[in-house]
Amino acid sequence: MPSRQPTGRRRLVFKEFLMAHKKGQGTSRNGRDSNAQRLGFKAFGGQVVPGGTIIVRQRGTRVKPGLNVGRGKDDTLFAKITGRIKFLNKGQMGKFVMVEPIEVA
Repeated sequence: MPSRQPTGRRRLVFKEFLMAHKKGQGTSRNGRDSNAQRLGFKAFGGQVVPGGTIIVRQRGTRVKPGLNVGRGKDDTLFAKITGRIKFLNKGQMGKFVMVEPIEVA
């Protein structure tokens, strides 16, 4: 039997009947996730790094290679020699990273 609401609107109440059945085997289509790429700066300005050290892992050339810096096929920048890292902002040309050689005393 319908019950009355204070506003005058009718609300129907239905009884729910549960039938005996087996639960279906659903599939999960979106149940996978990829690992994080761990991009970003790995070494910073003023830091002394040995040759071969990764400086920046990036997608595309947000930071461009300068003097004594190499670029991998996935745009990773790495130091070619042992030295001190220096970042340069050349305005329209973009941001560059270079490695200045250090004098061994």
